[in-house]
Amino acid sequence: MKLFRFILLVVLVVTSCKTKSVVVGKPIATKKMSARKVSKKHLNSSFDQKTIDAKLKVAYKSDKDKYNLNVKLRIDKDKVIWLNVVYKRVVLVARAKITPTSVSYYEKINKTYFKGNFDLLESMLGAEVNFKQLQNMLLGEAIFDLKAQKYTSVVDNEAHLLLPTQQKRLFDILFWINPIHYKLDKQTLKNSLKNQELKVGYKSYSTIQGEIFPKRIEIRAKEKGKFTNIDIDYKSVVFNKNISTPFRIPRGYKQVVL
Repeated sequence: MKLFRFILLVVLVVTSCKTKSVVVGKPIATKKMSARKVSKKHLNSSFDQKTIDAKLKVAYKSDKDKYNLNVKLRIDKDKVIWLNVVYKRVVLVARAKITPTSVSYYEKINKTYFKGNFDLLESMLGAEVNFKQLQNMLLGEAIFDLKAQKYTSVVDNEAHLLLPTQQKRLFDILFWINPIHYKLDKQTLKNSLKNQELKVGYKSYSTIQGEIFPKRIEIRAKEKGKFTNIDIDYKSVVFNKNISTPFRIPRGYKQVVL
C-alpha cells in the first residue's frame, strides 16, 4: 500500500511542458478584484486539448520512505488518467488506471493489485473526491466548481485568494489564483477533524501551443504526525496524440482488499 499511496499522490498533480517553452512570470497582484470576476477568468483559462502524453521525474519522500522514479502520464480528457511508474528508466514498478467510475492499480514489488472505486481515494484524502476533481488538479484548476457556491476575494501572497463564504462541513478549501494567467498558484484541502492536510503548489508555469500548464509541482500531505512530500519535474509533453492506456493484471498477483 505504501507504493500505491505514492502513485495516487502523483495523480494529484499536473501536466507538463517542453524544455524550450517560455516560463510565465508572476507579477504582484496589487489590485483587488471581485470573487466573481476572478472565478470567471479562472474558468475561462480551462484546459482545451483532448489528450496529454507526458514524461516526468518524481522525487518522493515520507517519514519512512524515499524514492526517485520516472513516470509516464497519459490523460484522455474526461475519460482516463493512466500512470506508468518505472525505476531507472527500464524496470516497470507499477501501473495505475483511473476512470470516472473506477480506480485500479498493480505493483510488481509485492505482486499485489487493487480494483475498486473512489472510496479508496476518499478514505486517503479524508474528503469526497471524483474523477473530475483529480483531473482538475492535474491541469492547475480548482478541484471544486467555483460556480457552485459563493466566495470572497482578497489579495494574498501575490495572488487572488478565494475563500468560500461558507466552508464545507468536513474540510476547508482555499484557492490562490495567479493574477496574470488565472491558473492556480496553490490549493489546499484540510480536514481538521482527522488532522489531514493536502497542499498542491504549482511553482511555475509554461506556455505550450497556446496553453498555460504547470511546469514544476510540489505536493505536501500531512496526517496525524506523518508526512508525504512529492516534487515533480516535467520533461516532455505532447497534446492530441493518439494514446493507449493498457492495463491488465498479471497472473499470480494478490488482490488488496480494503
